Amino acid sequence: MRQRRRLVLLSLCALVLVLPGCGGGDRVKKRLNAPRASVQQLTVLPGGQWRVVLRLQNFSNVPSAFTSVSGNLKFAGHPAGGFNVAPNISVGPESADTVETMVTPSLEAKLAIASALSASQSVRYEIEGMIGTDQRAAPYDFKYESSLNPAPGLPGVLR
Repeated sequence: MRQRRRLVLLSLCALVLVLPGCGGGDRVKKRLNAPRASVQQLTVLPGGQWRVVLRLQNFSNVPSAFTSVSGNLKFAGHPAGGFNVAPNISVGPESADTVETMVTPSLEAKLAIASALSASQSVRYEIEGMIGTDQRAAPYDFKYESSLNPAPGLPGVLR
């Protein structure tokens, strides 16, 4: 009887040690999710143009090469202008990186940003466009809305 219990216990221990190996190893199912672009920082330059730092987010669980980003911006509901960037950067899984672009804003958007900066208030923005990656042949559409706040101690900068 004791011999049989030991054999059963030993068999259970062996089964517990062997089962994790049957799970397929390190193979993780590849999940591709649409990326997104948002404005990380906007700097008003002396000539009237804006330097915009775009944050490119990869929500997939595999690295993604961002080949193109194009879109249009709105600030306080006013169309601000468009951009077209070829970042050619690789962003790791579930991670983000930044790329800069220049925007020549409309008069209404310039006034909205100037008003927000002078009053030290936030300003709402919308960004809409397309992101090209190596994940698929067609670009992904994206749309994002948020707000930017004046950066303390940095005149003409919103984050």
